Amino acid sequence: MSIDEHALSSGKIAAITNRLDRPIVLVGMMGVGKSTVGRKLAQILGVPFADADDEIEAAAQHTITEIFDKFGEAYFRDGERRVVARLMEEGPGVIATGGGAFCQGETRQLILDKGIAVWLDSDVDTLVDRVGRKDTRPLLRNGDPREIIARLRAEREPHYSQAHLHVISGPGPHQVTVKRILEALDQWL
Repeated sequence: MSIDEHALSSGKIAAITNRLDRPIVLVGMMGVGKSTVGRKLAQILGVPFADADDEIEAAAQHTITEIFDKFGEAYFRDGERRVVARLMEEGPGVIATGGGAFCQGETRQLILDKGIAVWLDSDVDTLVDRVGRKDTRPLLRNGDPREIIARLRAEREPHYSQAHLHVISGPGPHQVTVKRILEALDQWL
């Protein structure tokens, strides 16, 4: 089933793209699907996609885990803010941020002022299932992933709830989430 069969017509998609005057910035917990959904959304809209974590790794020439280990979280968050600011200057597109980016005051304000913040939200079970597929999450290395995810989700929800749009990313195919984002954007723009 293609996105066009269950989403908006190609004319509607073109209309959304024509109204985009700033980047769409996907925020939310690790494992919610920001990168995968972001790539699909950008492809459908015909705009560039950037994954902030990939851009941070390229700029630092270290993995996220190495940055956390060598320099600490504060150093990482400062670099993250600078990378997000640079990506936002590139105009309309889709940016996937790291799970903690929108929880940092300066980064959040930058995204709210210059982008369209879309909070992708999932329940804890879905997040645990998705992050269990990778062992590259620095914040999950020292404890029970379910407990850490539940705690982080509760701590971060007040920040995420400030996003312009709130979209559920359930356990089903990511195309369903893309459709929901397109519908929310069509109403919001």
